[in-house]
Amino acid sequence: MNSLLKFRRPLSSSLTSLSLQRLSTTLHYVFEEKKEGTSFIHPTAIVHPNAVIGQGVSVGPLCTIGPSAKLGNGCQMHPSSHIFGNTELGSHCVLMTGAVVGDELPGHTVIGCNNIIGHYAVVGIKCQDMKYKLGDECFLDVGDNNEIREFTSIHRSSKSRDRTVIGDNNLIMGSCHIAHDCKIGNNNIFANTTLLAGHVIVEDYVHTGGATVVHQFCYIGSFSFIGGGSVVSQDVPKYMMVSGDRAELRGLNFEGLRRCGFQVTEIKSLRTAYRKIFMPSNTNSMGFDERLSEVEHNEDLGSVPAVCSMLQSIRDSFTENRRGVCKFRQWSSS
Repeated sequence: MNSLLKFRRPLSSSLTSLSLQRLSTTLHYVFEEKKEGTSFIHPTAIVHPNAVIGQGVSVGPLCTIGPSAKLGNGCQMHPSSHIFGNTELGSHCVLMTGAVVGDELPGHTVIGCNNIIGHYAVVGIKCQDMKYKLGDECFLDVGDNNEIREFTSIHRSSKSRDRTVIGDNNLIMGSCHIAHDCKIGNNNIFANTTLLAGHVIVEDYVHTGGATVVHQFCYIGSFSFIGGGSVVSQDVPKYMMVSGDRAELRGLNFEGLRRCGFQVTEIKSLRTAYRKIFMPSNTNSMGFDERLSEVEHNEDLGSVPAVCSMLQSIRDSFTENRRGVCKFRQWSSS
């Protein structure tokens, strides 16, 4: 046994030394190439000669870049990350280890600038919609400055006349899913395991708690908050907070509004309008539509832009092909 240990130790030590030497040499080479503004492609990477590679691009070991791919200046591909199909990356995008972007399908995947695609995330692949017909064009467009964390999946559209769209400055945390034909705005935060079914529309500055599930065709209004573990099966109007299995309205997203710079007077007006609509003192006096109309024609509330925006968001939820507002409990405010 002692002789075996004596044999193994030097072998392990020599392998470690060799690995570190190779890593050091590779890193040194990468940094030298970066100084000159040229690209570095690791010898084990598979890069099709027709791919378009910008300046200062770094491609790590065991990466794959397909023939129709385009990489902007300063992109980085960490080991074992892959780009397939008609895929375009803007400048300074980063693909972490195991990330996959694009698919060998008609259509395209377009990623803007300064995006981070996390470890083992899958972005721009075929949707999971049974209506999709193989051979149809499908699309995904992603804006700038998004951070898409580990194990997230984002799918292309299900039809050629539609597309999946993600705006700018979004944080999409680990293991989230954004399905086909979703439209995501700007400055949203999706906590871990937020799952959006097909055709969901999320406006701007929305914040979801962990393990949120959103039914297909739902609208999530700007500056709203969805509590962790919620199942959202109807629309969430602007500025509101919902939670629960079959989420219900829980009031206004006061903290979110304050953080986003809403004035105290605006928040007070929104609160008054919310109470008149969803918390009437006498529930038998007027119906829901009548309460909406009363607020719209109120001289003090109807002239506040934020209130008008909230009222419009509520009314839009009851138009054709929409799912209506999340349920709310009518109780006395007295």
